[in-house]
Amino acid sequence: MTQAPAQRPSLAAIVGMFIATSLAMIGNYYIYDSIGPVAELLSRQLGWSDTQIGTLNAIYSFPNILMVLIGGVLVDRFSARSVTLATAIVCLLGAILTALGAEFPVMVAGRLLFGLGAETMIVAITVAFAQWFVGRYFALLFALNLTAARFGSYLADRSPTFASDLYAQGWQPPLWLAAAFGALAVAGALAYWLIDRREAARGTLAIAPPSDRIDWSNLLKFRAEYWFVVGICVTFYSVIFPFRSTFAIKYFQEAHGLSLEAAGTLNSYVFLAAMFLTPAFGLLVDRIQRHGLLLTLGALGLPLSFLILGSHGTDGLSAATILLGASFSLVPAVLWPAVARYCSAEQLGTAYGLMTALQQTGVFLANIAAGYVNDSSGASFANPAGYDSMLWFFGLLSLAALVFATLLLKGRSSES
Repeated sequence: MTQAPAQRPSLAAIVGMFIATSLAMIGNYYIYDSIGPVAELLSRQLGWSDTQIGTLNAIYSFPNILMVLIGGVLVDRFSARSVTLATAIVCLLGAILTALGAEFPVMVAGRLLFGLGAETMIVAITVAFAQWFVGRYFALLFALNLTAARFGSYLADRSPTFASDLYAQGWQPPLWLAAAFGALAVAGALAYWLIDRREAARGTLAIAPPSDRIDWSNLLKFRAEYWFVVGICVTFYSVIFPFRSTFAIKYFQEAHGLSLEAAGTLNSYVFLAAMFLTPAFGLLVDRIQRHGLLLTLGALGLPLSFLILGSHGTDGLSAATILLGASFSLVPAVLWPAVARYCSAEQLGTAYGLMTALQQTGVFLANIAAGYVNDSSGASFANPAGYDSMLWFFGLLSLAALVFATLLLKGRSSES
């Protein structure tokens, strides 16, 4: 890893960079999670099936099976700041098209366009934090940025409460609110571009921006530990995002009889927990560096949460939500900084891009599969037991994440 330069960015530059990238992440995550709160409205007002609803978030992931890998290489080639700004603009255009989409193909096109920009923007911001803060409480500051992202998701889940007038008008006005958050993301990305350009020229970054050369051979140079981290990432997020961001609110409404507001509030607690716990876990990672152990503990909460949902019904909703929140706080706080531990500085953009590409493959397939499972089982208000198959699907996938975390822990058993 490149040694940090003696001169560091000023406090004003650090605060400005952090706020700017946080605004970009808030807008990005709000748009992504804007589908969950309107899922039941789309089903009731437009007659869409769960497979169609799942497709809206699955199609987001589809282009990222390849795009984030290309995007990661582009970050290594053109700089994190330029890719962040360009993709934030793409996200805004996708959110606008989604809000215009009274017809299913139009909304799918909007989510596809949003997906083209969103995950690459996250990769770029992740690399930006590595460039600014490796060796300078990277895990803590990255976790604080994740807190901002979780705040965007939290706001999306709580939007049926604070924007109830919009939801009373139907499915479309809430999606225009999401587009407004897209404009916020562009503003943040532009501010970060200006700050980063100045600091890169001054040579104050912890890792200097890489050369212009694109080295595809980096794909063949990753260590075994990196691939275990990728395995955790793919399986963990293939549970978290399809369940929590696509089907959880609808599941709480139809399987447990909660109102839209109550279901959204319950689902938001996952992110409320993450907002407060993720920075603490990030600081813990910086202090003890026990990535394998912490990832194993975090991954354990995921299958336990689905076990509780499947066996305790409505009585277990709070306990399952607490476990989901704890897992979603700990695993991301450790997972993404771990990549910088197992990869060289010149590989970071490609490493993050490749991991995110595989992650999005899993999220794409899991969204489609969960929607299909629900439709095949007849899951609905009239048949709440039909959701049991979905819980089994996510529970078994959660166990796979735990297996990969255990393999990483075993492989790093010598760390102290």
